[in-house]
Amino acid sequence: MAKRATRPRNQLPTCYYEGYLEKRSFKDKTSRKLWTCLCGNTLFFFNEKRDADYIEKLDLSEFVSITDDSSQDRNLEAARLSLQMKEENIKLTVPNAEARELWKGYIQSVAERSVPTSLNLLPGQIHMLKAAVEKEKERIKTGPPSGVANSSIYVSLKADMPTCYHQVSRMEAEMLLEREAKRGNLLLRPGGGENSFAVSTRQDLDGPVFKHYRVTRKPEGGFAIDVDNPVPCATLHDVVNYLVERTDGFLIPLIMEEYYEKNISYIRSDDENGEKSVQQTNPVPPSVLTKPVPPARIKTEPVPEVFEDEHLYINDKREEKEKKKEDSLVFPLSQVKTPKKAMMPPIPAPRKFSSSSSTSSTNIQEPAVKACTDNVGQIHLAAISELKAKLKVKK
Repeated sequence: MAKRATRPRNQLPTCYYEGYLEKRSFKDKTSRKLWTCLCGNTLFFFNEKRDADYIEKLDLSEFVSITDDSSQDRNLEAARLSLQMKEENIKLTVPNAEARELWKGYIQSVAERSVPTSLNLLPGQIHMLKAAVEKEKERIKTGPPSGVANSSIYVSLKADMPTCYHQVSRMEAEMLLEREAKRGNLLLRPGGGENSFAVSTRQDLDGPVFKHYRVTRKPEGGFAIDVDNPVPCATLHDVVNYLVERTDGFLIPLIMEEYYEKNISYIRSDDENGEKSVQQTNPVPPSVLTKPVPPARIKTEPVPEVFEDEHLYINDKREEKEKKKEDSLVFPLSQVKTPKKAMMPPIPAPRKFSSSSSTSSTNIQEPAVKACTDNVGQIHLAAISELKAKLKVKK
């Protein structure tokens, strides 16, 4: 397989399931952790989840079976699968047992276009598998849109081109290989004919040595390296892989990977001195808006009314007070009447004295004063007359 492809994700078929897998085939010396997407009936492998171009793909048209692998992994929670194809066996490692059942279900369901009955999945997950099978049947039934069959060269080649493909001429290819000798020494480019390609290589032997190989498209499908004994290849990826393997890895595909920033940074000028500096931001995921929860209603119990102690007043009858006390013991507090307010004698307003009022008051008091003065006068007269009589007798 080629090490890179330039088909954007938006050109891939419908994605049914995706996640990280550790993949290892007979050709691979070590397993590689790759982001894997099941799009249509093909597994596409990416270096990272955010990558737009896949590096490998595996067509499930040659699917034979997929079974659990009971061998232990250094990660005790991980689970393994064995994907058997017609010409090779691929080992897959997934994060846990649930992911193993899902990958096994999706791969087998899409490859066979029917949901297996031996899966240990929930009803909702089985429903998703059935939906994926229906979409795959519809995709196969619909087929490529009109006009694409005649331009299959553009669709299958331009979309599935290896990353070592460069749109350069023969001389530009030699200049590019000379300039980027540290990155690789093999590239794929357009050929001289309409439906042909070419492979250009560069090696050192007392100076740079350039070689160019024609790659033609076969009428029945596939490609062939046009040498004395033509080498048939199913895809352009196989063309590159064949040259790399037959030369024991001395030919290395020239991959011009674009550089992307790992952190968000910006240039900011100081408000005081105007100096510019590079600032980095700490990525914080946006807060998820949650639906406001209505406040809980607190059940309040009715508070019994508190009454002050009743006071007995002069104007209340004892019988009525005793009857009220008996009623308060028999009836609940809600039926108890409010206590009767005390009836106090009216307070006379202060009198305003005036000349007229003073005269009237003196007129009212005159009979009593006169009666009192008359009695006192009579007593004085009697006493005076008695003293006079005594004085006469002494003389």
